[in-house]
Amino acid sequence: MERSRIAVAGASGLIGGALARSLEADGHEVVRLVRRAARSGDEVCWDPEGRYVDADGLAGCDAVVNLAGAGVGDRRWTDAYKERIRNGRVLGTAALAEAIAGLPEGPRVFVNGSAIGIYGETGDRAVDESAPSGRGFLPELCVEWEAAAAPAREAGVRTVFARTGLVVSGQGGAWGRLFPLFKAGLGGRMGDGRQYWSYIALRDEVAAIRYLIDTDGLSGPFNLTAPNPLTNREITAAMGRVLHRPTLFPVPAQVLRTVLGEMAGDVLGSARVLPKRLLESGFTFTYPEIEQAIRAAL
Repeated sequence: MERSRIAVAGASGLIGGALARSLEADGHEVVRLVRRAARSGDEVCWDPEGRYVDADGLAGCDAVVNLAGAGVGDRRWTDAYKERIRNGRVLGTAALAEAIAGLPEGPRVFVNGSAIGIYGETGDRAVDESAPSGRGFLPELCVEWEAAAAPAREAGVRTVFARTGLVVSGQGGAWGRLFPLFKAGLGGRMGDGRQYWSYIALRDEVAAIRYLIDTDGLSGPFNLTAPNPLTNREITAAMGRVLHRPTLFPVPAQVLRTVLGEMAGDVLGSARVLPKRLLESGFTFTYPEIEQAIRAAL
């Protein structure tokens, strides 16, 4: 890919930050969307909840990537926090899509974040991008989130939805919380451990997003998960092997429900999600197995 100008919303987050660093390391110009007045030519002011974007700052961008939004696992889901999670994603996506649609010459591609939470509980049934959405807060949120990108798609901009799984990284996200526990020898399965976790190494996540940016003709939903989802019990065992620590402290389901509230359903729930479209399009994972992903994170 030739040197490009790429706008990234959510560049201060785990995935967005890693993406921005990767692009800059390869000589691309990254424009960061910030929630304050822009201080330089590589910043664009926006207010996702207020549906405002300084659209002039997006002019000349080859791609726009939206990875912004309050962390789903950052805190207990009160009604107020659920509203914050929703507004940042749905209203922010709508603002960007409308700004893109209004440009005289828009970007080649709009990559919008999404999540495998759209499928809801799948048990041990494997699902790909053709599966219908599930029920509950996260599935319904993801449906709204993706629908909010309609103005960009209707304006003729290639629009891609990156449905991300559990990102294996020591820098943040769910694994950022797990690593300290397991390193201290306090790790263990959650609930009965039979629920499937669909994971992806952070480096593969970034590589997949860049692949979706670069590859003309790809549009619609893509599951960003490794090809081999495993159960929580299997992942717990892998963490113990890689870190050389015992995994003797299972967390009972009732404790998780008490501590996490409604969010516990997503920890205890099972999502066996396959990256069918990504593989069929020719993408190659560097860390397809869980031990590889854990070692890469370390």
